[in-house]
Formats: sequence, C-alpha cells, structure tokens
Amino acid sequence: MKNLCLLLFISFNTLAIAQENPLTLNQKDNGYRGIWYSNQPSNDEYVYKYSGGLGTYPANHYPFSIYVKEVNKTFFCYGGSDASGKTLLHTVSYFDHQTGMVPKPTVVLDKKTDNAHDNPVMNIDKEGYIWLFSTAHGTNSPSYIHKSKKPYDINEFEEIKATKLVNGEVVAMNNFSYLQTWYQPDNGFINLFTHYDRKVIPGQPSKPRRTISFMTSQNGVNYSDWKDIGTIEEGHYQTSGSFKNTVGTSFNFHPIKVGENGLNYRSNLYYIQTSDFGKSWQNAKGETLNVPLKDIQNQALVKDYYSDGLNVYINDLAYDQSGNPVILYLTSKGYEAGPEQGPRIWHTARFTGTDWEIYPITTSGNNYDMGSLYIDEKGVWRVIGPTTTGPQPYNTGGEMVLWTSKNQGKTWKSKALTAGSMYNHSYARRPVNVHPDFYAFWADGHGRQKSVSRLYFADIKGNVYQLPTIITTDFAKPIRIKKINR
Repeated sequence: MKNLCLLLFISFNTLAIAQENPLTLNQKDNGYRGIWYSNQPSNDEYVYKYSGGLGTYPANHYPFSIYVKEVNKTFFCYGGSDASGKTLLHTVSYFDHQTGMVPKPTVVLDKKTDNAHDNPVMNIDKEGYIWLFSTAHGTNSPSYIHKSKKPYDINEFEEIKATKLVNGEVVAMNNFSYLQTWYQPDNGFINLFTHYDRKVIPGQPSKPRRTISFMTSQNGVNYSDWKDIGTIEEGHYQTSGSFKNTVGTSFNFHPIKVGENGLNYRSNLYYIQTSDFGKSWQNAKGETLNVPLKDIQNQALVKDYYSDGLNVYINDLAYDQSGNPVILYLTSKGYEAGPEQGPRIWHTARFTGTDWEIYPITTSGNNYDMGSLYIDEKGVWRVIGPTTTGPQPYNTGGEMVLWTSKNQGKTWKSKALTAGSMYNHSYARRPVNVHPDFYAFWADGHGRQKSVSRLYFADIKGNVYQLPTIITTDFAKPIRIKKINR
C-alpha cells in the first residue's frame, strides 16, 4: 500500500510539474504509449472518417525513425500521450541494435492538444545532433523545433528559435504543417511542408488552401523564404522521398467544391523532384517545371484519376537502384468509411526511365490504411501495411501484412505479421537508412472508440515486437508477440 501511495504521489506530482513547467520537458516517461485520435464523425456504425492509434500518423509527416550506423541505434519519435490519453506528448527514444533494448523514452514537448496532425518528425545532422520538428495543424497552434544538447543523445533537448525570410526580412518561424525533413551533409536541411492561405472563388466565400511548399537551411536555425510547389484549386497533400541528393515529392490536389470540403475529394497523382537543393524542379523525365504548379493538367501529372471520379491517398515514395521514383498509393470511390466506397486498391506507380508503369497490389477496407514501400539493393520490393481486415472492419488500419515483389511490382506474395488482434494496427513507417532488425514502426488502437494505443516494430523477417507500456528499469526488452495478439 505504501508503494502504491508513493507511486500515485509521484505520478500526480509529475503531471503537475509537466503542466507548470515550460514546454521543453526533458522528462523520462515510464512507458511507451501512443496518441488516440479521431477525425470527422460519420454518424454511422464506423463512427469516424478515420480514427485509431495514430502515433505515427500521417503519411505527410516523415521521418519518424532513423538508423545511425555510427552508434548502431535506430532513433525514433512518435506522438505519445499521458496515461489518461488527454494530451499529445512529443516523445523520443531509440532501439539499441547491440543490446536489443530500449530506454525510458524522453518527453520533449507537451503539445497541449490531442490532435495527431501535430505529431513530431525528426532528423539527425552530420554531427549527430537530433532535431525534433513539432508540427501544427493549420494556423491555430504554434510549431516548435528542438535540438539535442549532445550528439546521439536523447536525454536533453533545447528549443531552437528558428527564423525565416519574408520579403528579405528575418522573422520568427513558428508555424508549419505536414513537415517532411531531409538532410544533406553538404547542404543542410530541405524541408517540405504545408502552409494555409485563402483560395478566392468568384462569387463565393474564400476557402482555406493547403499550399505545399519547401524551405532550406544550412544550420537548421535560419531558413530561406517559403517557396510554393503547388497551388492548384483548394491545395494538396504531398508525400516525399529522397535518393542521394535528389528530393522528390508526390502529391494529389483538392478540387474546388462549392459548399463542401474539397479535401475530401482529393484526386490525381503528381510527381516532381529537385537535385540542386530546390533551385530548380523537374518532372521524372527531367523536364524543368515552373513552380508553383497552378493547373490541374500539367507536366508533373502521373495519372489522371479525377476524370474517373476516384480519390487518391498517397502512402509513400521510394526509389529503385537507378534512382527512378516509385509511388505507393491507394484509390477509392469516395471519402466515407465503409464498403460502399470500395474497392480501395493499393497501387505502385514506377517511372521506367521513359514513362510511368502502374500495377495493383491488393485491396483493403479504409482510405487511411497507410503502409510503407521498401526497395533494396537487389531490386526486391516490399510493402508493409494493414491490408487484412482487423477487429474493427472498415475502420482505419487492420492486420499488418508484409508484401514482397521480385518483378518491380507486377506480382506480389504476402505474409501475415499480425492476426487476431484486439485493435487495428495502422501507419507502418519506414525508417531512414533502414536496418533489417527495426524495419517498420507503427501503433495500434480501437477503430471506433477511444482506447489505449501501443507501439510496435517489425524486423525484415516478419517478427513483431511491442514496445513496453511500463518500464520500471532504465532499459527494457521489447516484447515479441505471436500472430495471435490479445
């Protein structure tokens, strides 16, 4: 009883300190817990448009994890939560490949929201410092940047007061959404992101536009002016990738829907890339484009799905051994959850060197069934994603499956990673410089009601491990789970 009272006192005291202290917490958590989040109630049996354990959401945030050979560790961040699930905690940790253990995670920031759109992403510079980018969702909340005080060390972070250029003047940079951060040792950071402005529609109220953009920085502190990539109708969602010094981005567009939310009708598939740190942009054929792109029909168009009335949800972007882009995405008939808007077809679109080649992989039950694409040095393609129906059918996620193709996506073989689960698994993420022992990173959660959310990773062989929800020592072993996971 004394131990229990002491534990309760410590827990409540820690919570009080977290609420009173500045946003940089640098406190050790006693376990790994993900954030549960829901979006757009649907007033039907599926309850929400999408929902669940979304600690590694969305596809437009990257990366959540990075393998570093010098210290033989995979560092990772995620959208964590307090024990009650009320607030989003930006949390950092690592998997030690030598010992097979994880430490107590470090809470860097209380984002003071439960919105998983505010999840963090991370990067690591050439000196080994860990950078944590804390995104916002639109303009109603601030963004933050933190940097570790020591190389390859998660114990203490400091807030970076970043700046950007606006019309030649230096101003504070404290708001950005949907960030994807890439680091080039010779150049610095090139970050792709979204900012919100207004789309003027003649005779109609103006609507918010999700404008996709990029910015660069040599030191992570002082950033260039924001340069737009696409401003088509109501905007875009973009998902990017990198090969050597090339950074590419794939995106859809939101059509203008008078009286409706255009983002629910996202369509088309586009791709552009830069190999000179954003000075110029080209399509996959190498044709130089003028950005921002403003017209639905343009030279970056990979596939016209808008004419077919299909929605497009982009999951990942990878590159083959020759540096040709491969996009992983799914299509559906509409934004609502449930079988009526199916089939939801997973595709790969590969640029062959002359044109785009598109093949289906499989189908799944929800538009937000996100997975990741891997292409190894031997040309083997792998996809890890929730493509098998889970315990909450047609809600976000399901059972995780490993798909393998040895003929550039023409045919695939599958291997179940999870089965018989209590909650749906969702948003399997590929680490940068991926190591075979920490190959995919994701969370689970109930698809229709608020629940706890646990965090997992899988190795390349298909073994799945759960990060411990309670840690009483400084380090602990992840728990290997069986296919029947209850």
